[in-house]
Amino acid sequence: MTPTVELRTRLRKLLGEVIPAGGSDADTRFLNSEIDQLLSDADSLYRAASTGWTIKAAQLQAELGQIEEYSVGQERYRVVNLQTALRSALDMAERYAQLAASSIGSMIIGVAPPEVL
Repeated sequence: MTPTVELRTRLRKLLGEVIPAGGSDADTRFLNSEIDQLLSDADSLYRAASTGWTIKAAQLQAELGQIEEYSVGQERYRVVNLQTALRSALDMAERYAQLAASSIGSMIIGVAPPEVL
């Protein structure tokens, strides 16, 4: 697919990676160039979203590591369970892969005229 501003914006929404007000693409997990690459490599917006969620799962693993809970003094912090976050991201990747598979584009059907006596 050829990346456009509209497709980039739609893909960011599907990935949950909207640029914050007053921010830039550097404030998200995907730079515009990476979003454009996802779009260029895919045959549909849903396929790009599926690939993006798979990449996002790998990023979550690196970001969250193995820590689930920690405390500093009397303050206690609990982070999202890594397995829950990964499962969620991979479920989204699978959902968009299913949508991509069920989204049939244009089809050309050839019909031969019957022989008339």
